[in-house]
Amino acid sequence: MGKRYFCDYCDRSFQDNLHNRKKHLNGVQHLRAKRLWYDLFRDAAAILQEEQTKKPCRKFLQTGQCDFGSNCRFSHMTEQDLEKLSAQVQGEQRLKELQQEGADVPPGTIEDWLEKRAKRLSTAQSIR
Repeated sequence: MGKRYFCDYCDRSFQDNLHNRKKHLNGVQHLRAKRLWYDLFRDAAAILQEEQTKKPCRKFLQTGQCDFGSNCRFSHMTEQDLEKLSAQVQGEQRLKELQQEGADVPPGTIEDWLEKRAKRLSTAQSIR
C-alpha cells in the first residue's frame, strides 16, 4: 500500500501521487474549505470593511437562507450584526491606542479566548 495524503482543510485522505494531489489542491471543495479556515482568523476590521461594501442579499433577507451560503457575493449581515462588529472594531482600536500609550491593560483571560474560539468553530461547522 502506498503513501496517503491527508488534507487538514477537507478532512479527507487519498493516495499520494502528483496527479491526485494536484487535482485535489485545485479542486473547488478544497479551495472553499481552505478559504473558510483562513476566514476564521481574519481581523474584525477587515470583515467590517468587506461587509460594508457588499449589498444585502435579498434571498437571505426574505427567507433567512441563501443557496450560496458563504460563497454569496452579497452580505448576510443584518444592521444589528454590523453595529456589533463596528463596536468590536472600535473597542480593539481603543485597546491598541491604550497599549501604545503605555497604559496597563489587563490581558484577556483564558476563558474569554476559549469562548471566542468555540464561537468561531461552531460557526465554521454550521457553514459546512
